[in-house]
Amino acid sequence: MIDLKGYGPALAEGAVVTIELALLSLLLALTLGLAGAAAKLSANPLARMAASTYTTLIRGVPDLVMMLLLFYGGQVTVNALSDLLYEHYGIDFFIQFEPFAAGVLTIGLIFGAYMTETFRGAFLAVDAGQIEAARAYGFTRWHTFRRVMIPQMMRHALPGIGNNWQVLLKTTALVSIIGLTDMVRIADEAAKAERSPFLFFIPVAAVYLGLTAISELFIKWLNKRANRGVAGEAR
Repeated sequence: MIDLKGYGPALAEGAVVTIELALLSLLLALTLGLAGAAAKLSANPLARMAASTYTTLIRGVPDLVMMLLLFYGGQVTVNALSDLLYEHYGIDFFIQFEPFAAGVLTIGLIFGAYMTETFRGAFLAVDAGQIEAARAYGFTRWHTFRRVMIPQMMRHALPGIGNNWQVLLKTTALVSIIGLTDMVRIADEAAKAERSPFLFFIPVAAVYLGLTAISELFIKWLNKRANRGVAGEAR
């Protein structure tokens, strides 16, 4: 049994924070990805331009820079807005950016851009004949989207979603830089206090490795289930 110098419970709590952060970020990324893909495939040029600007901007800026920009820059912007409203309208409010919420927002925004391209490609891979058949049977556009396009699209999107999730999970380590007490930050503080970096960072690396391994097995199961009955597609 490894002696973690009393930091074991704190590291376990930090691991829970990391998992919560990753899952909430994934939920936001999936939501933004679906919305972005729908906008890119829309007939509305403004929607396409907005979605293209979003994906280009987010994918072109390093993750750490984006996180620092949104956390510190966002707080400065909110403070300036608060001062402006109080000065001109007497409205007094204050919002404190919390590291966990900022982390979810930043990681969700970042991976929402990647999910947008994943979903866009998956939608384009859906056989147009099935959409035409649904319309021939009298399906509305919403029913066609929900009953035909979404199930077919998810089968094509799952590999990309799985890859994005694996990268997203490891990206959560960056949130320690803005003060979130996750397992990376706790391990860093413990390593400095005890002067034993290997003692604390190796268990953290093992936790990330375990999470990615479990995720990979789950993603393989989802892929197998989604491709059940599809000739030549099952893995």
